[in-house]
Amino acid sequence: MTGFLGEFEATLDAKGRFLLPAGFKKQLPEEELGRFVINRGFEMCLALYPVKNWEPLFNDISKLNEFDPKVRQFRRNFLNGATFVEPDTAERILVPPNLKEYAGLEKNIILVAAVNKLEIWDSNKYKQLFDSYSPEAFSDLAKDVMAKENN
Repeated sequence: MTGFLGEFEATLDAKGRFLLPAGFKKQLPEEELGRFVINRGFEMCLALYPVKNWEPLFNDISKLNEFDPKVRQFRRNFLNGATFVEPDTAERILVPPNLKEYAGLEKNIILVAAVNKLEIWDSNKYKQLFDSYSPEAFSDLAKDVMAKENN
């Protein structure tokens, strides 16, 4: 699995394409730069997975019990809109219009490392996310999430 660090600013052109940031490309082995899966994220953003990171996740989802209504609903919500994308000759990735609309992407976007994928946010929405979250709330969240891992 390839993991990522950092935040990268990018711009969508009139056709909904963005250039893969150099800082992101440096974190990927060259053989993984050719194909990705773009999908809806959990908080009105998009997720961009290198195919190598998408395949084990898809495999896990495919093993879930399809007779469970919650599984069927999860699959519909999670996989709806998932699309293979490849950079064009200018190394731009086209965001499908339905996904662009879902995430409310305008011209300025932020690509944010999220362990095995990048989240794609409208820059204004991403700023609002952090403006609405206090350092104290983050500290409490860190305690709740990380303290359980250390016990």
